[in-house]
Amino acid sequence: MAVELLQSRWHAVRAGGGSAALNRRLYECIRDCIMDGSLPVGGRLPASRDLAAGLGLSRNTVTFAYDQLRAEGYLRAVVGSGTFVTDVIPETPLHAMRSRPMPAAQRGARLSARGKAAVAYARAAPRQWGAFMPGVPDVTLFPHRKLGRIIARLRRQAGPELLSYAPGGGHGVLQRSLAQYLRQARSVVCEPEQIIVTEGVHQAIDLIVRLLADVGDTAWVEEPGYWGIRSVLAINGIVPQPVLVDNEGMRLPAPGRKPPRLAFVTPSHQYPLGPVMSMARRLGLLARAGQSGTWIVEDDYDSEFRFNGQPVPSLQGMAPDGRVIYVGTFSKTLYPGLRTAYMVVPRALADTFKTAQSEFYRGGHLLSQLALAEFIDQGYYASHIRRMRQVYAGRRNFLLDQIRRWLGLEWVHEYDTGAGLHLVLRLPEGCDDHAVEQAAFEHNVLVRALSRYYIGPRRQSGLLMGFASVPEAEMLRCFQILLGVLRGAMAPSRAAR
Repeated sequence: MAVELLQSRWHAVRAGGGSAALNRRLYECIRDCIMDGSLPVGGRLPASRDLAAGLGLSRNTVTFAYDQLRAEGYLRAVVGSGTFVTDVIPETPLHAMRSRPMPAAQRGARLSARGKAAVAYARAAPRQWGAFMPGVPDVTLFPHRKLGRIIARLRRQAGPELLSYAPGGGHGVLQRSLAQYLRQARSVVCEPEQIIVTEGVHQAIDLIVRLLADVGDTAWVEEPGYWGIRSVLAINGIVPQPVLVDNEGMRLPAPGRKPPRLAFVTPSHQYPLGPVMSMARRLGLLARAGQSGTWIVEDDYDSEFRFNGQPVPSLQGMAPDGRVIYVGTFSKTLYPGLRTAYMVVPRALADTFKTAQSEFYRGGHLLSQLALAEFIDQGYYASHIRRMRQVYAGRRNFLLDQIRRWLGLEWVHEYDTGAGLHLVLRLPEGCDDHAVEQAAFEHNVLVRALSRYYIGPRRQSGLLMGFASVPEAEMLRCFQILLGVLRGAMAPSRAAR
């Protein structure tokens, strides 16, 4: 009897079509027969071989459906007797509904004040790859095979300790490798125990803010500056105080104002405008921090990529025992998906930061950290940076040639210093950079409006254009598209004048 019933229902299912796999459709057919009572509680189902023959299906298809229904509590198997509908079946099918209205309680849900503030600063782009996305390295040129061989060997040898939670601070081998690299390449003065390995810069900043500032404290942030810092400050209840940037970096406010608890700076290559903080400003900031108790957070996000002149030493190296926390990342030098950053904290804070990191985040990825240390120690890391510095320099020059040819070099922001992974294109007064960004996005060209990086009302209009991940041929095609967008954006303002 059950075979005839299922044959009839299965025929209707097949006639109705559908894109799901046969085993899934059969599972749903039998489940629906159980739910509507066509297959009664305690009723016996045909043997899988018999049902397969009756429906014209493979036995594997029927076996899958039976196994899934047993796992979800619709069927039970009795050794030597067969398969039966359970006495107590689930009240509702155990699968996600395809579509249903949002409950009224969810429609009325409200965020906390801190949650609203954090979301208000959100600037992450919906797409992270393509011309001219700023801050993105060319991940296609990374030596994945070299790192992959190291990881594969370590995985074969991995003991339980590499597959467990990470100790506070990260793997000791990577800490030692980083300490040596930072001393040589960035003039950072540190010992391995001062290094805290984090899962991205945002985690590093979050840990700093949690441990060194209280709700209601203030923090200096560059104006314009990196939006990610403002988001972390907002979620922790810290009030950002924008400090304008000029061709010497952050302009220190006049003495007399209440000092901030934190000061976030990008002294080696200001983000997003590009100037290098002058020696006078550096010394002034260090002196101000020593007098007021402000903690300086030095974000050294892409200092490895300077295309003219000598590398700019770190601020931390000028005051190794001072109030500077140095933050760096592998997102620009290797690839963002690695999600590995690090910070150098004063020795007096090292143990506290390690304890808090373990308590808050329960980090892992020890095997990846050990592989990264070996990648550095074998010279692959330095070699990759040298190669990419040449590639990026060529791409930057190509983009500058296009700007010079079609617009004029006066369109390049005056603070540009020939470093990093992007440059800033100035837009004429009255040109809406938000509108240009959106119009370019609709043509699959990714630029970022400069005005998004400001907090206060005084904003410059411009575009951040990343060149690192864009080969010259693609750059040429996309630049021509962007020119068309710019002409369209400037036409209304010309007509108005």
